[in-house]
Amino acid sequence: QITFGSIFLGNVPVHADVHRCAGQIHGYKGCIRDFQVNSKELFIIDEALGGRNVENCNVPVCDYNPCRNGGTCTSDAENWFCECPKLYTGKLCQFTTCDENPCGNGATCFPKSKQDVVCLCPYGRSGILCKDAVSISQPSFSGTDVFGYTSFLAYSTIPNITFYYEFRLKFQLINHRSALQDNLIFFTGQKGQGLNGDDFLVLGLRNGRVIYSYNLGSGTATIISKPLDLTLNMHVIHLGRSLQKGWLKVDDQKNKTVTSPGGLVGLNVFSQFYLGGYREYTPELLPKGSRFKNSFQGCIFDVQVRSSENEEFKSPGTPEGHPNAGRSVGQCKDSPCSLIKCRNGGKCMESGSTVYCDCLTGWKGAFCTETVSVCDPEHDPPHLCKQGGTCVPLPNGYTCHCPLGTTGTYCEQG
Repeated sequence: QITFGSIFLGNVPVHADVHRCAGQIHGYKGCIRDFQVNSKELFIIDEALGGRNVENCNVPVCDYNPCRNGGTCTSDAENWFCECPKLYTGKLCQFTTCDENPCGNGATCFPKSKQDVVCLCPYGRSGILCKDAVSISQPSFSGTDVFGYTSFLAYSTIPNITFYYEFRLKFQLINHRSALQDNLIFFTGQKGQGLNGDDFLVLGLRNGRVIYSYNLGSGTATIISKPLDLTLNMHVIHLGRSLQKGWLKVDDQKNKTVTSPGGLVGLNVFSQFYLGGYREYTPELLPKGSRFKNSFQGCIFDVQVRSSENEEFKSPGTPEGHPNAGRSVGQCKDSPCSLIKCRNGGKCMESGSTVYCDCLTGWKGAFCTETVSVCDPEHDPPHLCKQGGTCVPLPNGYTCHCPLGTTGTYCEQG
């Protein structure tokens, strides 16, 4: 029997006032490995107030692969513990800082460290916790951020473009070489299988040229522009397709045409219209011929489409001009860092509407206002407690509280 305050694990004390079934109380026989109350993890031996008749369980715990999230289990004859990968904590590596998500308005939470998070803001929101509303008329896309997520907008499926469509749009590139290498501008099509015969329509940049491709189900047609004139502040694209024949005009370059192979004449796409990137970014799952490795870096605006020569151009979306979803998209030429002041030498980092403070060594917190404890995982150098030992800070340094079966200054001895 082990006692945690008024919680009894395994059995209750003899003097406890309980109802005795058939005159006897039978305590639990077996092994109890992990004990958690709500979101608080209690260490069965270290935090017990008292107990009796408790022995080590010699079950080879690591044979059951108890460690989660990629943790590595290590055990000897008497003890076991999980070595957790970066950003995970807990006896089983089961906790991250996003378990208690502080991000607002449906933002994507990403653990920046074991204590701090970054909130990747949805469309129309900005700020450290994505609680600030932002009006977007000219979307700014930041490409793929350091956490592996892309900025994007997703609009409802564009109707009636099976046999005919025209698109017009303008864009500005950030002054960075990577913005010209292999970057998606927009995509709609069958995605998720990566097959060669999937219908799609895609526009992107590769090696400084505009790439326009489509597949009607019988082969890919592609038009490649001349290199962009980078002295221009803004670029204008006009493209279209009628049955098998497609055409592309970029800036003041000559109009270029192509005819798709095979006998099919209709584009059958039912997905949303993605601008700048995707919610998930796995190019391998896109149809062959439509894959761009990176998302767009810069501003895209005045996107318009029509499905007949007799129609007027309209903005995509339902209602018109309104995306269904988005992430880390800001207003062109606006800087969310203008509203954020990082302290103690921290640097403001922005990715579209997403903003956070990158703290210097020794500081943490949303605005780099909290000092890093000697026992915090961010501390450099890290503490030396071994074999699942708990680091406890002292006025001058720290000490290690060793789990059952270990001893020594750093719990390094069995």
